[in-house]
Amino acid sequence: MRHDLIILKQWIQPQARVLDLGCGDGALLDDLANEKNISGLGVEIDADNITGCIGKGLSVIEQDIDNGLSNFSDNSFDTVLLTQTLQAVRRPDFVLEEMLRVGKECIITFPNFGHWQARCYLMLRGKMPVSKMMPYNWYDSPNIHFCTVKDFENLCVEKKIKIIHKTVQMALVGTKKDHRLKWYNKIWPNFFGTHAVYHVTR
Repeated sequence: MRHDLIILKQWIQPQARVLDLGCGDGALLDDLANEKNISGLGVEIDADNITGCIGKGLSVIEQDIDNGLSNFSDNSFDTVLLTQTLQAVRRPDFVLEEMLRVGKECIITFPNFGHWQARCYLMLRGKMPVSKMMPYNWYDSPNIHFCTVKDFENLCVEKKIKIIHKTVQMALVGTKKDHRLKWYNKIWPNFFGTHAVYHVTR
């Protein structure tokens, strides 16, 4: 399981009502149901992924989250999840507002496009980065909003959103310099972090 998903699981209470937006094949919801006995619902637009969710015995509805969540009432979930999808929606600010309307708390994960490798790639090569972290060309990428840690936190300030927890992960692990790198990442996460995990509320 991806490291960001391992982190966010710590912030979800047992037996919570969880809404997973862009739930994919339902792997995360299935894991949470088995580990924490949550009551989960997935929202997905891809037909193959919906079939995968049904095959796991999960509740899932077909819906485009860019159109909002008007079919859900206020505070109808304890936690709303949006993992590695924020950068692919048309209006991230609108989607975030809708998440905070229907959920008491929200957990969002996204790639940090302010990472030093992305900056260096653009500066030295003069074109949009293609890497393990961002494995798409500019013309076929699902990422339409290139968000950084600083961008997201500025949006939270603007929208009066409270950050409960946050973790910004590094790509460089497994070396003797881990301790020093982790210290640098704590001081300057927007430069060293590759993926962000935020736990927010009103």
